[in-house]
Amino acid sequence: MTGSGGKRATADSFDRAAAGYVASRVHREGADLDRIAEWGSGADRALDVATGAGHTARALAGDGVEEVVAADAAPAMAATADGIEGVAGVVADAERLPFGTGFDAVTCRIAAHHFPEPDRFVAEAARVLHPGGTLILEDNVAPADPALDAFLNGIERLRDPTHVRSYSVPEWRSMLSRAGFEVLDSVSFSKTLTYDDWVERIDTSAERRERLVRRFADPPEGAVERFSIEYGAEGVRSFANPKRLFRASIPE
Repeated sequence: MTGSGGKRATADSFDRAAAGYVASRVHREGADLDRIAEWGSGADRALDVATGAGHTARALAGDGVEEVVAADAAPAMAATADGIEGVAGVVADAERLPFGTGFDAVTCRIAAHHFPEPDRFVAEAARVLHPGGTLILEDNVAPADPALDAFLNGIERLRDPTHVRSYSVPEWRSMLSRAGFEVLDSVSFSKTLTYDDWVERIDTSAERRERLVRRFADPPEGAVERFSIEYGAEGVRSFANPKRLFRASIPE
């Protein structure tokens, strides 16, 4: 799903799902969120891109960042973030940020798999950062094995048609390097997702749920172990989504 029409559809989808993301435990807490807040705590002014329900923006503001701008293409998400003390919500396209240089830190947590052109987002992050500023980026990552990559991206698209792609760690490193970033630190995380909550958060259609059931019933070799898939009497109960968190900077 690409282009302005695809971006509008993504924003509309997240407008409808805003309440679910506000309540989502997976999004509102976790060791990854704590690490992002720690890495961003030295900033005076931070920009949280694709803020969703504002959980990252809230963590930054609560850890000493004086001014946090929370940008999201979905107006309902930006409005949610705007209600957080110390945070200003702004409706903005991650790949065309309406800001000049002026941020000490840019964050983006578990969102870039929805971007049609993540290279453009990374370049925009480089543009709006002060020299020596920090980009803190986390996203779902695809395994190196092509079959497992296809499985992960396939179930994500079935569950949510606004999913574009989860990239591999080498692909993310290449994107960061092309924009002039040097990776200073990199940490792996894995979040266990309760299957029913995962599909209900964005109200996945009945037809897509049926296809997901079939996909999980016949996963490729190695998928059960790699994604820690757990089954119950009625089918899949949970699985783990691998993620990577990067801290990067453009040398002064």
